[in-house]
Amino acid sequence: MMATHSPIPVDPRITSLTQKCSKAFAFMPLAACLWVLVAIAAPGAAYGQEDPLSTVHVQPPPPPPSTEPKPVEGKEALKARSGERIRVNVNLVLVPLTVTDPMDRLVTGLEKENFFIYENNHLETIKSFSTEDAPVSIGVIFDLSGSMTNKVIRARDSILQFMKTSNPQDEFFVVGFNDRPELIEDFTSSVDQIEARLAIVKAEHRTALLDAIYFGLNKMKQAKYERKALLVVSDGGDNRSRYTEGEVRSVVRESGVQIYSIGIFDPYAATTEERMGPLLLNDISEETGGRLFRVDDVSEMGDIATKISAELRNEYVLGYKPDNDKHDGKWRKLKVRLVPPAGLPQLTVHARTGYYAPLQ
Repeated sequence: MMATHSPIPVDPRITSLTQKCSKAFAFMPLAACLWVLVAIAAPGAAYGQEDPLSTVHVQPPPPPPSTEPKPVEGKEALKARSGERIRVNVNLVLVPLTVTDPMDRLVTGLEKENFFIYENNHLETIKSFSTEDAPVSIGVIFDLSGSMTNKVIRARDSILQFMKTSNPQDEFFVVGFNDRPELIEDFTSSVDQIEARLAIVKAEHRTALLDAIYFGLNKMKQAKYERKALLVVSDGGDNRSRYTEGEVRSVVRESGVQIYSIGIFDPYAATTEERMGPLLLNDISEETGGRLFRVDDVSEMGDIATKISAELRNEYVLGYKPDNDKHDGKWRKLKVRLVPPAGLPQLTVHARTGYYAPLQ
């Protein structure tokens, strides 16, 4: 007596696909057609043997399974790939700075022992000290308002001189602004590419300086290097921006970006905005550890640009772990005190004035 079996229920979609297959794939062998049906009915089956975690060499967590990759720690973090989370166990604050003498000349060759750093007037222990010429992500904020008409060629040449004397690994973007900011060239290390784009710019309309700085700081979020700087080239104050000075100052503090400025100011400025321009750029620059360089003769702009490039390539970088490890998001004041070696005159330190503590 033969055993009887209940019929296996067949998904009506398979029946329909079988009928369509006999027509649409009549030219194909039966085995190939069935393979197509299996692939359509179970799209994940063909790839079931591939473990997505195997590509990042991270062991999956124990059951229940997690949808997130396991955090990478220690030396393995140096090899982390896209999509992996890196767990940071040390909250290290980095403070880049430059030192100048009474003649405003750059001072190099100082040692860790010459520096003392204070957070909220509390002396911290310097854990790391570096003077290497590490690459920087740099944004150029280029004034193309009407008042720059007779200065735009000199300004453009000084920007290119700045780039040509920078670290070859530096990356740049360029924002031009008049009534509004506009990205002229995205992040690139090709100075020739930037030169070609700047060859066709022209100066016209009014000056939205604050909007341009805000735009540049926002763009800097896409930078690939830890060290970041803006170079602002402008001849006057703001008379067109939507963002206020207070809003931009707040973003400057949060960004951790150094700002250097080349100011081509008119000593006989007619408007309040133009007269306030130098003060605005000076305050914003000094607060970040950068500087404002005033241009008295446009023929000197190339030399000034080269000097700024040299400062960025010869910074001291101090690192410390704050004794106050609270993640409260509060503003913390920084002050760097320098004790120069015997025989040197009084030196000036240019460093950022503070930072916001993390929130988590």
